[in-house]
Amino acid sequence: MPLTDREKEILAEIRQWETHLYQYELNDLQRTYEKYLERSFSLLPENVQHQFFSVIDTWLFHLHGMIQGSQLQMDARDRIISSGKVFNKDIRKIEDLRQLEIDQLRYISMQQMAKHRLYSFAQGGLAGTGGALLLGTDIPAMAVINLRVVQLIAMTYGFEVNTPHELMTSLKVFHTATMPARLQNEGWTVLMNELQSGADNYFYEGNEEITDITWLEQPILQLLKAMVITVFRKKVFQGIPVVSMAIGAGVNYQLTRKVTEFAHHYYQLRYLNEKEELQA
Repeated sequence: MPLTDREKEILAEIRQWETHLYQYELNDLQRTYEKYLERSFSLLPENVQHQFFSVIDTWLFHLHGMIQGSQLQMDARDRIISSGKVFNKDIRKIEDLRQLEIDQLRYISMQQMAKHRLYSFAQGGLAGTGGALLLGTDIPAMAVINLRVVQLIAMTYGFEVNTPHELMTSLKVFHTATMPARLQNEGWTVLMNELQSGADNYFYEGNEEITDITWLEQPILQLLKAMVITVFRKKVFQGIPVVSMAIGAGVNYQLTRKVTEFAHHYYQLRYLNEKEELQA
């Protein structure tokens, strides 16, 4: 069946967002920072660089698997299916959600996005108290929150994340979404090429390397956030470090907002692309 007027309208919105993504221009400060980061990391031997990113990739794979197989995620999966049944009582599994209208799926997805933005806000606020344990677990906690919401957005649009192909795709969506804005267009191009190739097999056939030097900026920003929190944690109001908590909450919220927006555009586009393929 052809795309409805509403689906065409949403597709046009995605294409407009995509255009803005490709039109992003670096300023001089960003160019200088990028060159400095690359030059600094290039001082390490190539085998050390490769091993470093290999460890991060392996950690992300295992973390993804732990989240996907957790009871918390299973329960969230069941809630998504139950939400789908509100609109169509014949929904039985994740793939059936593609039978719903785009606005119904957007409603379910935006609920997940709002909740996880709130989780990030709360996590940042807790980290902003300056406690060593909370600061130390901030980066792993943010990785869990953002990986989890990418999985849930994928499931909302009818894509199970328990196959090798969907696992790698969701990891690449997460990776690209956490990249600096000036570099996201390159990751988006890779995702679009894979989407247009029609490679929807059980096994993933593309490049399985996820992280590289371009991804380091986000962890570095999180570390800088921790340093700023440490500086401001002694500035308290009625015994509460308001400034450092606001910094932690604000930075984490903005990160999850960026991740959810990117993942939402990607999986909406995949949903619409599937409809067009069925039409053809």
